[in-house]
Amino acid sequence: MIFQLFFTASLFGQTSGENLKITHLTENFYVFTTYRDFKGTPFPANGLYCITDNGVVVIDTPWDTTQFQPLLDSIKIKHNKNVVMCIATHSHEDRTGGLEYYKQKGIKTFATEQTDIICKERGEKRAEFLIFQDTVFAVGQYTFQTYFGGAGHTPDNIVIWFPKDKLLYGGCLVKSTDASDLGYLGDADTKQWSTTIQKIKQKFGQPSYVIPGHQNWTNKKSLNHTTTLLRQYEKKNNR
Repeated sequence: MIFQLFFTASLFGQTSGENLKITHLTENFYVFTTYRDFKGTPFPANGLYCITDNGVVVIDTPWDTTQFQPLLDSIKIKHNKNVVMCIATHSHEDRTGGLEYYKQKGIKTFATEQTDIICKERGEKRAEFLIFQDTVFAVGQYTFQTYFGGAGHTPDNIVIWFPKDKLLYGGCLVKSTDASDLGYLGDADTKQWSTTIQKIKQKFGQPSYVIPGHQNWTNKKSLNHTTTLLRQYEKKNNR
């Protein structure tokens, strides 16, 4: 399914702040990181944005609710572009928290139908537009694909693939190589997770970049690391 989006409408390598960090990844791609307290320590959550000729596409919203507007302001100042689209990759707050805020700013917000059902049931923030199946979007000079490979971190987690740059945004389905465990498992399907990762690897081959939802994203072996953590979890819990 092709969904064409048309909208009317380098200044730095890395910008660090106390609550928002923006780091250049490659070409027109930037990783933004915000933080929430976890066991007394700021814990990072990653999102991604892409600069296109027709505006900026943001993948997931900041975890820190105070950074919804600063992210938009930073993008405008650094690139002289407005955010025109935001996609949430699953139903947790670190992905969806800013959806309604961005909708009020005139940004087109998207989530899968499955994510929207969960958000509605839980009274969480919801997107304006729904994705009903794996979809290829075209914005400016970029195309990118949403893909649901199966349950894992959550029953609704999707990944996003930018084929031109071989960039895979894995979100919280994919664990950073810095992660020592699988993290929050309240909505996880640990039996299906490995199969989901395998489907992603088969579909997209060997990405040049893999962005996990949390922690360090510079090591592209995070898909394999996720599988390793799942094996360790299975071994520990099947004794």
